[in-house]
Amino acid sequence: MRNSVRLTEALFAKDGDAFTKVALPHTWNNIDGQDGMADGPYWRGLGCYHLELPNPTEGKKQYIEFQGANHVATVYCNGRELGCHKGGFSTFRFDLTPAMKPADNILTVEVTNAVSDIYPQNADFTFYGGLYRAVNFIEVTPAHFDLLKDGTSGVFVTPRANGMTRVDLFPVGAEGCTVKVALKDAEGNVVAQSAADAAAHTVIKIKVKEPHLWNSMEDPYCYTCEATIEKDGAVLDAVTETYGYRSFHVDPDKGFFLNGKSYPLHGVSRHQDRQDMGWAITPKEHEEDIALIKEVGANTIRLAHYQHDQYFYSLCDHTGFVLWAEIPFISQFIPTQEAHDNTISQMTELIAQNYNHPSIFFWGISNEITIAGESEALYQNLTELNALAKKLDPSRLTTMAQVSMVPMDSEHTYITDLQSYNHYFGWYVGDVEDNGPWLDKFHALNPDRCLGVSEYGAENILKWHTAYPDNHDYTEEYASHYHHEMLKTFATRPYLWATHVWNMFDFAADARDEGGVQGRNNKGLVTYDRKTKKDAFYIYQAYWTTNPMVHVCGERFVDRAPDERFIDVYTNCDEVTLYVNGEAVATKAAVDHEVLFENVALRDGDNVITARSGDVEGNTITVRPVAEHNYAYDVPEGNQGANWFDDPAAVAARKAMKFPAGYYSIKDKVSVLMANPETAKVLQGAMAQILGGTSFSMMNDAEKSDKSDDNPMAGFYGMMRLSDLMKMAGKSVTAEMKQQINDALIQIKK
Repeated sequence: MRNSVRLTEALFAKDGDAFTKVALPHTWNNIDGQDGMADGPYWRGLGCYHLELPNPTEGKKQYIEFQGANHVATVYCNGRELGCHKGGFSTFRFDLTPAMKPADNILTVEVTNAVSDIYPQNADFTFYGGLYRAVNFIEVTPAHFDLLKDGTSGVFVTPRANGMTRVDLFPVGAEGCTVKVALKDAEGNVVAQSAADAAAHTVIKIKVKEPHLWNSMEDPYCYTCEATIEKDGAVLDAVTETYGYRSFHVDPDKGFFLNGKSYPLHGVSRHQDRQDMGWAITPKEHEEDIALIKEVGANTIRLAHYQHDQYFYSLCDHTGFVLWAEIPFISQFIPTQEAHDNTISQMTELIAQNYNHPSIFFWGISNEITIAGESEALYQNLTELNALAKKLDPSRLTTMAQVSMVPMDSEHTYITDLQSYNHYFGWYVGDVEDNGPWLDKFHALNPDRCLGVSEYGAENILKWHTAYPDNHDYTEEYASHYHHEMLKTFATRPYLWATHVWNMFDFAADARDEGGVQGRNNKGLVTYDRKTKKDAFYIYQAYWTTNPMVHVCGERFVDRAPDERFIDVYTNCDEVTLYVNGEAVATKAAVDHEVLFENVALRDGDNVITARSGDVEGNTITVRPVAEHNYAYDVPEGNQGANWFDDPAAVAARKAMKFPAGYYSIKDKVSVLMANPETAKVLQGAMAQILGGTSFSMMNDAEKSDKSDDNPMAGFYGMMRLSDLMKMAGKSVTAEMKQQINDALIQIKK
C-alpha cells in the first residue's frame, strides 16, 4: 500500500543569503508582495530549499510531490537532478528511487519567480515565489497507479447522468495483477463494481442504477470510486476519487441548465492569497473562503487566474459550487515557442488533475490575452488550446474571458463554446448604465452565442465615504451603488449564462497605488484579511439568498452633515422599519431589495440605528450629526490608479488635480466660493450647467444675503462643497470641466 508523509519544514535562502529554517508551505513574498512599490518592486528571483527526506522502505518506490511551486522548479536529490517543472500552479512529482540512499537523504529545490517565458508574466496580481503549497514524500509498491501521469492519481472517472460510468486507470509495474473498481454512494454503500486484468491503460465500464444526481447547492451529492491493484489476494495500491453524476447545457437565450432545469449562475471570482500569508495558506483559509462565498449566496465561482489548490476544488465538490477553472494565459501574449508549449502543458495539467471534480463545468483557456492586440499567432495558440481542452475532456464546455474592447464580431469571440467579457463600464470607462445596452447589442449581433460577464467591479476602500457617490471616488457608497445597478442589469437578462463579480476578496497587486492604498486591488466584497464584509456584500446577499436578512449600510460613515443624513438598508424582505435610538421612525417597502430612509432626524451625539422586518433584525450602526462634511472621508486627489489600457496622457491629467493648502478649490463650500469675488468669477460661466438651469445670479444674490428663505434651494446648494454639487450634476459636468475649474481656483489664495 502507499504511504504519504507531509514535509513541514525546510532550510531556505535567496539571493546569496544564509539559510534559515522556514515552515512549509512558504513564500518569500508574503510581505513585499503586498506593500506596494514605495520600496521598489517585490523580489522576483531564485530561492533555494533544502528538505530532509524520510528514510526509504526497502522494496518500495519513492516519489516527491509538489502541489504548487512558482514559477519554475528544478529538483535535486542528493545532488542528482530529477527534473524541472514549468508552471506555478499544478501538482508535479519526480521519482526519487534511483537517487535515494538508505539514510540522510537531502532534497534540494531551486524555485524561481523571475521574469521568463512561463505564464503568467504580466498581470494585475502578485506572483508569489516559493513552495507555497504542500510537499509530500510518497512511497508505493512497484505495482501502483502511475504517479507521473501529469500529476494525477492515474485514475479518471467519466460519469453520465444515466449512470453509465467509464473508469480509465493507468497502473505501472502491474504485470499479472488485477485492477478492481468499486463505486460507492455517499453513505459508503457499494453500488457497482468490476475488475479487469491490469494493462498500461485499463478501461472499466460499469453502470449505477438510478444515480443520485449532483445538484449544486441544493444537493451536492458525491460518489467515490475506489480503485485497487491486487495480486494473490493482496492489495498493492489503492486510490479513491470523488465524482458525481449530473447533466448540463447552456442556451443562448435562457442561460445555464443543470439536470434539465434552468439554474441561473450568479457568483464571484476568487484569488487565493491572504494578507501577510500570500499564497502560502492552509486548509483553514480555504474553508473560511468557502464559508464566506456560501454566505453571500453565490452558486458559482470563477477560480482565477490559474489552477487552485486541490483542497479548494474538493470543498466546492461537497458544497455545490459550479466552477470555472482556468490557466494563467493572461494579459500579455509571449510569442515564443517556450511560452506556447507552456500554455499546452498548463492546460493539460489543469484538466488532467481536475478531471474527476463534479463541481467543475467550464475550462477557461485565457483571460484578457488580447489586451495588447490581436494577432494570428495568438489566435492560433487559443484555437489549439480550445481543441486540446475538447480532446482531453469533451464532457465539459470551454470558455474565455475577453477584455472589454474586443469587438463583438472579432474572430476571438467564436473560439470557445461559451463567451464571457470582463466589463468595467462604471469604473474604468463609461457609466454603470452602459452595461445593459452593450450586453443587449452583443446578444442581438450574436444570437447563437452564449454570453456571460466574467468580471465587473469597483474599488471599495472602507475609509472613504460620500453622500454623492461618483465613479472613481473609491467610496463604499459608490461601490454599493455600482453593484446594485449591476444586479438590476443582470436580473432582466436571462440570456447571460453566468456572471462573476470581480472580486470576492481584496487581493495583492504590488504595482497598484490608488485610492490611498498601495499594493492592493480593493474590488473585493470582503477585505483582504477576511475580517470585514463591505456594504456591497449585503446587496448580493439580498438578491441571492432566501433566508430573511436585513442590513443597515453606513457603519463606517459615522459623521453626517445636514445633507448626509440618510440611512440605506438592503433586504430580501418586503418592507423594513427603521429604529433610531430604540424608537420606530418609519416603515417603507423595499424596491429592488433596497429601502432608503432620507433626512433622518438625529439628536446631538451618538445615534444608535437599526432596522427590522418582522422578527428579523439587522445590524446596528452608530452615526452622529456634524455641522459640515468630515473631510477625512475624502480620498486624497492624485490617488487614482491607471487601468491597463488607459492613455498615458489621460492618466497624467487625472492625477494632476491638486488641492494646495491655503488656496481655494472645488473642495470648498459653494457659499464660501461665492463670498469671494475672484472665486465667484471663476464659477460664473459654469454654474448654470452645474445646476441644470438654476440661475447663478439668483443663487449668488441669495448667498450674499445669507437668507435661504429667499431661495431654499440656494441655501441648500450653498452648504455643499462644489465637488459634491458637480457629482449631483452627473454627466453635464465633465472631467475636463472639473479639472479646469479646480486649476483656476487653486490660483486664488484664501
